[in-house]
Amino acid sequence: MNYYQNIKDILIKNEIYKQVKDYSKNKHDLESYYEVGKLLVEAQGGEQRAKYGNNLIKEYSLRLTKELGKGYTPSALKRMRQFYLTMQKGATLSHQLTWSHYVELLSLNNIDEIKYYVYMIEKLNLSVRELRERIKNNEYERIGYKEELEEPKVNTLIKNPVIIKTKNIPVKLTEYALHQLILEDMDNFLKELGIGFAYIGHEVKIKIEPTYHRIDFLLFNYNYNSFIVLEVKIGEFKREGIIQVKEYMNYVNKHIKKPFHDKTIGIILCKKENKLVLEYVSDERIFTTTYQLEGDDSIELLSKH
Repeated sequence: MNYYQNIKDILIKNEIYKQVKDYSKNKHDLESYYEVGKLLVEAQGGEQRAKYGNNLIKEYSLRLTKELGKGYTPSALKRMRQFYLTMQKGATLSHQLTWSHYVELLSLNNIDEIKYYVYMIEKLNLSVRELRERIKNNEYERIGYKEELEEPKVNTLIKNPVIIKTKNIPVKLTEYALHQLILEDMDNFLKELGIGFAYIGHEVKIKIEPTYHRIDFLLFNYNYNSFIVLEVKIGEFKREGIIQVKEYMNYVNKHIKKPFHDKTIGIILCKKENKLVLEYVSDERIFTTTYQLEGDDSIELLSKH
């Protein structure tokens, strides 16, 4: 088989296709680069030999550049080869992703991590820039459940830590100030929490006889058709706080949620995890996690407003 000629033919057809049928060029790009990667592996004598590479890619690159023009550097051909090898390991070939998306993903070694980000790109229509940001923030390492992504569990929602983005971190952070940091960039905070979160209210006033209380944040998640009681604390969360969260959840179940909604979920967001929280959170619909301010290295925390 003349591997070079076959590769050249595929790339020529792809260039023509992109000019004539622009609306579907992304799909054709991926399929073409997959086929080129497959031929490169075969031309190098199989996957084991392809791992170490040889002068073949350099030779093909020089010839393709001379005959077809720019865009076929050795690194570009190596990415096509890696693309094919990655797909063979079980990654998803999704036409919702661009070649630029896959170039970012090829830097990852964990096939499950790649599958996770493919899933997130499909669900949230992430741009390449947004994907790069999530990889940089080690999002995959912070999720609680890493399997069966097509049917995520509730704790897939919860990352650990949750990163709170902020432009201005106060020198002394009170609980009130922390709430304000979340409120001033609520859109990013909801995205950081996970898929399907919507903001309902802050300091939501409720009455549990005989006193009034305020829920830190009341959210809703449309994936789970549930209201979310979110309590945010800058210090260690105490046993009384856990009881309080349960009371808030019961109130929402009784007075706010409708019969067609699922039972309310509780999230406790603390600066640090502690054994007491883990010991007393026995309700399967209450989840605990930690938060971290972006760029937060050494700020002073105050337990009082």
